[in-house]
Amino acid sequence: MDTVVPTSWNPGFIEELLPSSQQVSLLYHISYLCLAKFPKLERLLRMRAVETQLLFGSSEAVLMKCVGTSQNLVSSLFPMLIQAVEKNKPVLAVQFLEKARTWITEMIRDVEKMADRYDALNKDVATTTSDVITEKKETDKQLSQLSKDIATMMETVKKLEAELSKTTAQLTETEKKIDAKNRELQNLVRAAAAQSSSLAVLAALVPFIGPLLKALYESRSAAAVAQNIKVLESQLIQLNAEKTSLKQQQWNLQVQIIDWRMKLAKLQLDKDAIPEPTHLGEVQRYLSKIQTILVQLKGFWENIYSLLGAIKDRTFVGENLIDQPDFKEEFVKSIQTATKIWEAFGLSCGKAVDIFRVQSKDAYRFLEIDPSSLSPAVWQKEYDSVKEKLQKLKVFDNGVILAIQS
Repeated sequence: MDTVVPTSWNPGFIEELLPSSQQVSLLYHISYLCLAKFPKLERLLRMRAVETQLLFGSSEAVLMKCVGTSQNLVSSLFPMLIQAVEKNKPVLAVQFLEKARTWITEMIRDVEKMADRYDALNKDVATTTSDVITEKKETDKQLSQLSKDIATMMETVKKLEAELSKTTAQLTETEKKIDAKNRELQNLVRAAAAQSSSLAVLAALVPFIGPLLKALYESRSAAAVAQNIKVLESQLIQLNAEKTSLKQQQWNLQVQIIDWRMKLAKLQLDKDAIPEPTHLGEVQRYLSKIQTILVQLKGFWENIYSLLGAIKDRTFVGENLIDQPDFKEEFVKSIQTATKIWEAFGLSCGKAVDIFRVQSKDAYRFLEIDPSSLSPAVWQKEYDSVKEKLQKLKVFDNGVILAIQS
């Protein structure tokens, strides 16, 4: 079965939505505070934030459908396939598989639409950022010159941004190495699984490499390539550790930059100057990350569609394996294993649903307050609260170790 496998190691990849969605709302909050004295720009920002809040609500609905589709596979498709195998009814199995592929086609369409909506929102945020920059140029003309304090702060920010750029480049290079090693390991594991009829079935039902690797070890089917697999595992563990460290370093630098830019913004506000809209740029970046995860989710469901088609053609149409007693036992065992893994994926989607539910209902309550009405003390308290929440955020990483242990 020559199918393309997504690079996700385990069913929890969808949970990467957590930090990005939180960062978006907190960065909107900071931007909202920064534009307190500029009603026109404040209204523009409010529009973008409300659009994002509504989109998060729609994302919750799509992810809930992911939960439902996973539950349908576990509660309907897999039991029906077992029944079809045990009763030697390949035609019935084919009908069940085609029904499941219909569910998944709908899932692919819904996720694709959601990803497109994030793309459109990102463009709207870019337009708002451009509007802020244009307005800022007009107000800056009215200022004779920037104070020495502002110039010093800007120099500090530039140094931090240079360090951030260097860290980001290192992170990108590390991620490229991880992707290459992942592909190498995937090819090795799937080639080894293809030598075992039971593991070939499991590979068709489960798109995650981590559980398949675990099954390979337990069945001793990887003896011929065990050394190569262990070398790749070791390399991936090291690379993922580097990635996690770099991601945390990247985020720490981003928080420092946000803090300095907030101090800079406060000085500029005191001079009736519009602060730099850099936080909106960060909003765009995290919206893009959410969009990327949704595109990955779309690819994931497309892969499941292909895998189910492959198992239909190989098992119930072309090779007539359903008549072999040994195969029946292996097939049932593989489905039982796949059921546990799909249940885990459903739980991960459920966590993502909860994330977007909170974000769509509670995280944007700051919009209920007019920032221009805040006293300096209350403004500072509000800022300190957002800063603390940003600093507490940890970079999520579903690395190789989790996958191997899953």
